[in-house]
Amino acid sequence: MADRSQKYYDELETRSRDARAESLASCLPELVRHAQENTTGYAESLKETDAATITDTQSLASLPVLRKSRMMHASGKELPLKDFISCSMADIDHVFQSPGPIYEPGMRSHDWWRFGRFLHALGIGRGDLVQNCFAYHFTPAGMMFESAAHAVGATVFPAGTGQTEMQATAMSNLGVSAYAGTPDYLKAILEKGEEMGLDMGRVTKAAVSGGPLFPALREEYNNRGITCLQCYGTADVGHIAYETEAMEGMIVDEGVIVEIVTPGTGHPVPAGEIGEVLVTSLNKDFPMIRFATGDLSAVLPGESPCGRTNLRIVGWRGRADQATKVKGMFVRPEQVAQLVARFDSISKARVTVSHDGSSDQMHIQFESTEADISGIDEAVRDVLKLRGTVEWCAPGSLPNDGKVIDDSREIG
Repeated sequence: MADRSQKYYDELETRSRDARAESLASCLPELVRHAQENTTGYAESLKETDAATITDTQSLASLPVLRKSRMMHASGKELPLKDFISCSMADIDHVFQSPGPIYEPGMRSHDWWRFGRFLHALGIGRGDLVQNCFAYHFTPAGMMFESAAHAVGATVFPAGTGQTEMQATAMSNLGVSAYAGTPDYLKAILEKGEEMGLDMGRVTKAAVSGGPLFPALREEYNNRGITCLQCYGTADVGHIAYETEAMEGMIVDEGVIVEIVTPGTGHPVPAGEIGEVLVTSLNKDFPMIRFATGDLSAVLPGESPCGRTNLRIVGWRGRADQATKVKGMFVRPEQVAQLVARFDSISKARVTVSHDGSSDQMHIQFESTEADISGIDEAVRDVLKLRGTVEWCAPGSLPNDGKVIDDSREIG
């Protein structure tokens, strides 16, 4: 358990670049080998991989991307998660369900999802009473934050979701000092309590996730004397990144490796460019390797002023799944990536879908070093299965917003 009086959760947070590279060179090949030997899913997808060669993020990028669709239909089993866990079902403490459905395991072992690091950065520790308003059924969110609170020595009131009047009464009666839940629900609890004439002034810390934290809402909490920080995680890989008191981007958790790639591919984008978040979890119980979250973000250059040295990302910037139907045919980011890959001179593409009042229209913009490429119209029809107009753009001129497909049609 980390001492709340200590600034950092552990020594991992302030490692040098060389120490991080040395650690990665050791743990990455070990993780890949473990997954190959102990999971049926990776035994198949990584059967041609020499684990000893996967020693850094560059070599990691050579491995296939794991998408949620594969987890849902890994091998036609009733419980596909069996293909990705490295232990028997009898050794798992919990099973959770996400939309799909996708089933994820959970374990009672110390801070298994690793959110304790985030709570420590917020200043939560021994002596705090945390009102945990994340859901405890189907989703692992409630258990994630309960496990984290225990890891830092805090006491938990497992409130779950809903029953706002009861939440406010408990928050006042118990003298709750910290809240965990979605960003806007704390506001609803506080306002309900004030409406009931209750003392709601003892909450000083809020650990939020699962929704947007708008600047105005953060400022409202700050005016109430509540420090509100947010983190980012998923049911599949646990904690991914978190804010600290510096509030300059989100620092990547020490138990994962984050890559930012062009949506629909596994190809890393240049630093600062928005792309899809891929996560490799170093958790050997459930070794997710290059798991596609479907979220968009970007790498923030430099190190945090708070002194933590790990990679930073800018936070959530939308969803990467931009598939849409045009004239009854699906157009997907993976197809746009295939189109770009056909031509050496093309570095980036963006498909814009519109409607002229009578039919769908498709316009494709290419960043290219050449002003004209023979065969591009044929390639568009071959890969996208549709005709569209083509526009050549100078390298770097398309928006850095992570969009590969922009559907501008008004549906209503």
